[in-house]
Amino acid sequence: MTYTPNQKILENYAKILVNFALGGGTGIKKGEVVFLEIPECAKPILIELQKTILKSGGHYITHYLPDETARHFFELAEEHHLDFFAHHFYKGRIENIDHTIAILAETNKKELEGIESSKILRKSKAMKPYKEWKEKKEQEGKYTWTLALYGTEAAAKEAGITLEEYWEQIIKACYLDKENPIEHWKKSIAEVERLKDKLDELKIEKLRIKGERVDLTIKLGKGRKWMGGSGRNIPSFEVFISPDWRGTEGHVFFDQPLYRYGNLMKDIFLKFESGKVVEATAKEGEKILKEMIATENADKIGEFSLTDSRLSRIDKFMAETLFDENFGGIFGNFHIALGSAYKDSYPEDSTKLKKEDWEKLGYNESVVHTDIVSSEKREVTAFLEDGSSKIIYKDGIFII
Repeated sequence: MTYTPNQKILENYAKILVNFALGGGTGIKKGEVVFLEIPECAKPILIELQKTILKSGGHYITHYLPDETARHFFELAEEHHLDFFAHHFYKGRIENIDHTIAILAETNKKELEGIESSKILRKSKAMKPYKEWKEKKEQEGKYTWTLALYGTEAAAKEAGITLEEYWEQIIKACYLDKENPIEHWKKSIAEVERLKDKLDELKIEKLRIKGERVDLTIKLGKGRKWMGGSGRNIPSFEVFISPDWRGTEGHVFFDQPLYRYGNLMKDIFLKFESGKVVEATAKEGEKILKEMIATENADKIGEFSLTDSRLSRIDKFMAETLFDENFGGIFGNFHIALGSAYKDSYPEDSTKLKKEDWEKLGYNESVVHTDIVSSEKREVTAFLEDGSSKIIYKDGIFII
């Protein structure tokens, strides 16, 4: 039996995305253009988003994505198809939009299973200029985006729960059941802001994450600040930073499965030496894991993140990184991202830095950015510039 959330839930969802998530927590302004990337199976939220944008005085451009069309592209694509990039089209898009709302929704989580990952990664490389243009406009303060999830039967099946239970997680996590969900989001973001400010004040040189199946040291490096979601992802309770990739040492096991490139990876183990992955195994999907890591600079980390279990109401595996990287549960979660760093982790004007400056600071650059999540019990110790150390996170909560 199918399930669709009621009208009030969809209206609240649209209001959060348009009037809170965009604009870094302030919503859109009259006359601004919102680009909507919406899969076919998420049409109910598309309608509410369009209506909310119009009521808020904005304009929308809709990119409506038909379900299950990616597989035949990769099956039939020749080299020139994989390398094709519509330069003027994408350049014009970036110049004309102020915001993007992208909705994640799939009718087949394993649509690309069996497709050569090299093809998928090659297409990602071809799209690199578009990614860089978006990042540049965002760094200039002229563009914001948000990402959200629409529940489907396929996603619920992969998560091992019913579609109604799946939506219950979305509703809880995004405060869609509250009379004024935006006020709840403001309180949540305020706590994230407090945490990241406290972490910045500590002047941390490196972190050690210790648990039964993890012993990992991460160097933060100079020219960094901690960040929070600020509306970029709904939901987002994490506090994260883009560290100096060169100072990553040790090993880590990830208990949360990962869906990537239409494939499932389970029980991922990584070992780092001198900042690079030197060993990578997985109980399932090891081939795709190693192919991803073989992509340029995808063997280095671009992000380290912690989520406090008191903030997140997510307590079930959702088979979607957006939610799984914000898992609350008993012990919260920590995750790292292999690949590209977030340049807005730089505390000053990032537009003044050149490629060689980013390299000197140890900010990783890659077409890949893959979050891998652990929800197991852990303790995080910060080693400070003054030579002292302090436990900052234990048993799923920040203690700062």
